[in-house]
Parts: sequence; C-alpha cells; structure tokens
Amino acid sequence: MGTTRVVLADDHAVVRAGLRTALAGLPDFEVVGEAATGPQLLAALAQHHPDLLVVDVAMPEFDPINAIRQIHADYPAMKILVVSAYDDQSYVVGLLAAGVNGYHLKDQPLSDLQLAVQRIMAGGNWISSPLLSRLIQAAPQLAHPSPISLTKRQRDLLRLIAQGYDNRRMAQEMDLSVKTIENHLTALYRTIRVSSRLEAYQFALRHPELLAESGHEAAQNRELPAGPSPLTVLIIDDNERYRAQLKRMVGKACAEAQLYEAEDCHAATHLLRQITPDLAFIDVILNDGDGIQCLRRVKNIAPNIRAILISAYPDREFRRLGLEAGALAFLDKKDLDAATVRQVVEDALRRKRS
Repeated sequence: MGTTRVVLADDHAVVRAGLRTALAGLPDFEVVGEAATGPQLLAALAQHHPDLLVVDVAMPEFDPINAIRQIHADYPAMKILVVSAYDDQSYVVGLLAAGVNGYHLKDQPLSDLQLAVQRIMAGGNWISSPLLSRLIQAAPQLAHPSPISLTKRQRDLLRLIAQGYDNRRMAQEMDLSVKTIENHLTALYRTIRVSSRLEAYQFALRHPELLAESGHEAAQNRELPAGPSPLTVLIIDDNERYRAQLKRMVGKACAEAQLYEAEDCHAATHLLRQITPDLAFIDVILNDGDGIQCLRRVKNIAPNIRAILISAYPDREFRRLGLEAGALAFLDKKDLDAATVRQVVEDALRRKRS
C-alpha cells in the first residue's frame, strides 16, 4: 500500500500541530494540507484529493451536517474522522448519519487517535470508548420482543433522527416549536424503549421497516392495512412537499404499499443497505449532486429495481443519460399526475407478481 495522504482541519493551530505530531508517529501517513475554516477546507480538498480527512467540525463558516454530507458525496472514497471536544449525542448521531467513518473525542489519548486512523483506513469504523460504552450499556434495551407501533408523527421524528437533524431543524421541518418537538421526542423514546437520541438513532438503523409509511397513511386514510406489503417504493427528492405529494399519489394507487423517502443520494444508499424496493422515483437534481449518478448507485445496489427519473427540467440530454443509466422512464414532473403514477405502480405490481 502507498502513503495515506491526510488533510487536517481545525481552527486552532495548536490542535493541528498535535494531530500532525500524532500522525507523524505512524508509517505511511503524510499530512498534505491544513485548514482553519470551512472555505479553506473545501479548497484543500479540491487541491489535494486526500485519502483521509481529520476534522473538527466546529470551525468558522462550516455547517457540520450539511457540509460533511456534501463532502462525503463529492469525495466518496475519502475516509472522514471527526476529532471533537463535544460528546453531545445529537451531534454525534448527526455526523454519523452524514457519512463520517469515525468520531474521536479530543480528551482521549493520542495513541487512540493513531489507532482510529489505522482502523478507518483498514476499512473499519471508530467511536471513542466513552461513546461506545454508552452503546454497549444500552444494547439490552435494543432488543424488542414485542411489536412496536408508531404514529405517523413518531415515524417522522425517527426518520429525521436517522437523517441527523437536531431539535431546531426538526422544529423547522415539521413547523412546530422546539418545546413541542422535545415533548414528542420524550414520547417517542418511551415508545421505542430508549433513553437518548443516540440510542434512537441505533434503533432506527436496526428497524428500517418502522420508517416506512403505508399507502393508507400517505393517502390520508386512517385505516392501516394488514399483512405483507405487495410493493415497496422509494422516493428520492430534495423537496419535502413534492415527496409528500408523490407519496399521496402512490398511496392512492396502492394503499398497501410501503413507502420510503430520502432527500438525497446519501440517505437513499443508506436505506438500500436495509430494504429492497421494487420501484423508485428519483429526481434528476438533488442537493448532494446529480440524480443520474444517484440512479447508477441505486442500480448497483439494487439491480432489479424499477427506476423512474423525474424532473422539472425535461432536458433531452438528461433523458438520454438517464435511460442509458438504467431508468425505465424519464418523466416531466408536470406530467406526473395521479393517472400516470397509477399506471407506473400497476406496472410494477404486475412485474412483481409475474
């Protein structure tokens, strides 16, 4: 193996010096760039294309969750280790969901940092022992012998936890006050038998089926279906209102469908490690990049999925590239009405039953 090229990012020069010293004690690790702010970090990544980013996300001009999610999308082969003084569970959960490979606490020994980077570059993950201990201690609580039923609001909250949202962003997303969100989270934790956001995040990873919405619910029908779902549908679009609109149309076309949603390619590929959809609607333009590239990644993971590309910009080149990437069809969002969605859903149902 060659030398591992590293970029360090921290707004304190003394901390960067300590990180540099720790890495200097390892064979085949070379620090090729440093940054003290968000813009400096993006410039260093573009210049050096490192193998590993060691970053304290509490830097000036740096929005941790969104920036890490975008960096992960732009440099999917690069490993990311967060080195932070914060052990707040929502902070840790959000960054893990955004795509980091490890979370190391600054008050831990430098020898642990050396072990962390070696483990990450070997293909593993890393969480500092104080944080990991909480997970181990909580492990008995994660076994749920009896079925758990969530309300639509609780499922929405759990989905946002899995996406790394903090209480403030949850409040904005759901148009509620932060205090109301806190009250709803307390009830959610009680229902799923956990005591913290970190445990709720782990629960969501173990139970992706609870994140799905039924077609009945999406179509605003209170009666829930019984028995297995005949169709699993994934909607990938960065517009929450449009996702809700499309879910309603799919729900009316197939009330027993299981509906999953993702706002970007990262969230979608994370879901695809745990579910196998029969049908996907993918927007051509996503927050974290090209929807056609996302389609390729989706098809790599789930080659039998029936993928429909959708766009508000019916460009001929988009259509050509999308069909070459494996899309079944390329549809203008303006033409995606209830009748069209019903036809797509019925075609998927016939294919699954045949």
